[in-house]
Formats: sequence, C-alpha cells, structure tokens
Amino acid sequence: MENGQKNYAIVTGAAGTIGQALMVVFHQAGYAVIAIDRTAPPSALPCQHYIEADLDRFVSDEDYAESLLSSIRSIVGDGSLHVLVNNAATQVLGAVEELDRGDWSKSINTNTLAPFFWIQGLLEQLESANGSVINIGSIHARLTKPRFTAYATSKAALTGLTQSLAVELGDRVRINAISPAAIDTPMLRAGLEHDGKKLQELADFHPTRSIGQAAEVAEVALTMAQGSLRFLNGSTINVDGGIGVRLHDPA
Repeated sequence: MENGQKNYAIVTGAAGTIGQALMVVFHQAGYAVIAIDRTAPPSALPCQHYIEADLDRFVSDEDYAESLLSSIRSIVGDGSLHVLVNNAATQVLGAVEELDRGDWSKSINTNTLAPFFWIQGLLEQLESANGSVINIGSIHARLTKPRFTAYATSKAALTGLTQSLAVELGDRVRINAISPAAIDTPMLRAGLEHDGKKLQELADFHPTRSIGQAAEVAEVALTMAQGSLRFLNGSTINVDGGIGVRLHDPA
C-alpha cells in the first residue's frame, strides 16, 4: 500500500459463493475488504469488516441507508476506497400471472437500485481514490427463459445503469459489469435437484463443456478493478463459457 495507506474493497452479497470468492481474490491482492450481506457472517471470511445490511430497506429507508453509509465512510477514514463490487442479488421467479408488486419491488430494489445508491452514497470516496465499480450482472439481461421476467428485467436495468453512469461519471469513477452464465453454486445445484446428470448436460451445452466457477468471476473482477485499465469503462464482460454467442436452432 502507498505510504502505509489502506486500500479498501467493498463486496456486497459477500456471504454467497461468488461473494466469498471475490473476498478471497481481493484480500490476496492486498485490499482491506469490507463485506456486506443480510445474513450473519459465515466462518473464516477473509475480510477486515463485516456489515449486516438489508438492501431492500437500504433503498426504501433513507435514515437506515445513511447510517450504513456513515459506518463505511468511518471505516475507510483516511484510507482509499478503490473498489466497490455490487454483487448482492435476489432471484424472484414466477410466471407472469404469479408475480406481484412485492416481487417486483424486491427485485428492482436489490438488483438495480441498491447498486445505484451505494455508488451515489460513496461517490466522494470512490472519486478521491480514482476508484472502480464492478456490477455483477447476469446472462439473463440478454438471454433468458420463462419465469425469469422480474430477475431478467432487473439485471437488464443494471446493464443500462452501468452504461449510463460510465458516461456521466467519465474519468471520475470507472463503472463496468460482469455478466456470468451458469456458475457452480448451491443455488444452481438445487435448481437441478442436485442431479449430476443434469449438471453435466448443462455443462455440455456450453461451448467450453463446463460450468463456470466463482473464482473465475472473481479473477475477472480483480483484473477489471486494476488502475492500469483506465480505458475500460462502461463495458460488460461476459463470463459465460461461450453460450452467449452460440446459435440454437433445429438444424
């Protein structure tokens, strides 16, 4: 660190599989990690600070939001906030006839608006550090399937947010995104009913004939955050095993 100054990285959704992988790579790269999640911390997380936060409430309750932001500003202090990774997300699934206003509110608040308010609330600290924001999107922003309407819409909006903020903030703070496809997580395996055959079929469907690993997403995020990549701005990097460019037709 320069002159002994701490360089901080914030990771939301830190308790999940991708969140923990993100913490590992940023910790190993020398960052002091501030972890944020709605659950109590799992054991042995590689972070300096862990903050429990409800992102739905963070969006709807200004006093609650300011309290969280003040805590983070106090932690950073005279340090340098180099990276904010908006990784937290909720996946509400349902047919068109089933989705209610609560489903939509939760989806948009957590997946789209919370990232914006984290950026807005910590803009001064990020700008001072010539910092970088990385939004973790999803392949569902551009390629989706039935019952994913709320989730896909919220992630498509996150892509738009990434592009819009990159244009508006310019050289003040770089804003980029990562769009993962199938990543090996407990949620993915549960969706496949922990059926190894289904998992292999899904892997084979990708040109790489594999499922993505959380560590791969994290390594891409670390590379994108490096200060040497100043020209990388407003971009979405697809970590999808090539499935996003594969043509699916009956032939």
